[in-house]
Amino acid sequence: MKLSGVHIVLAVLLAMAAGCIGAFVAGQWWTQPQSQGLHDFVHDELDLSPDQSARLEQLEQQFATERAGLEAKLRSANVDLARAMEEEHSYGPKVGAAIDQVHVQMGELQKATVRHVFAMRGLLDQTQQEKFDRQISKSLTGDGRE
Repeated sequence: MKLSGVHIVLAVLLAMAAGCIGAFVAGQWWTQPQSQGLHDFVHDELDLSPDQSARLEQLEQQFATERAGLEAKLRSANVDLARAMEEEHSYGPKVGAAIDQVHVQMGELQKATVRHVFAMRGLLDQTQQEKFDRQISKSLTGDGRE
């Protein structure tokens, strides 16, 4: 089957869109903005002891490694989605299955992030936990309620 220039351009645009959507979702919902904001909050607002800071640093290093692996899997799922879109040029069974895999990988990243948040919380004393919980609620609801 011979593809015209228009079909090739369309396929490339679809592939780029699929990759961008997945990267945006992963990046905006569960990685840098929330975790960086939470990271700053914990370090700047909770008056950590030296022991807490050291243990937090260890948790952050472990999570950075885990997150990098999960993000690689998500990028791979997005590549598979782009290929399925190029192949089917419609919402067919391969595209649907590829989207499901993107969602699985996004879910794994989200679960790991939530586990990390609870691990961080476990390092805090009761007063710090109360402040932390309010910050988490504000971050997740986006409405500033406490």
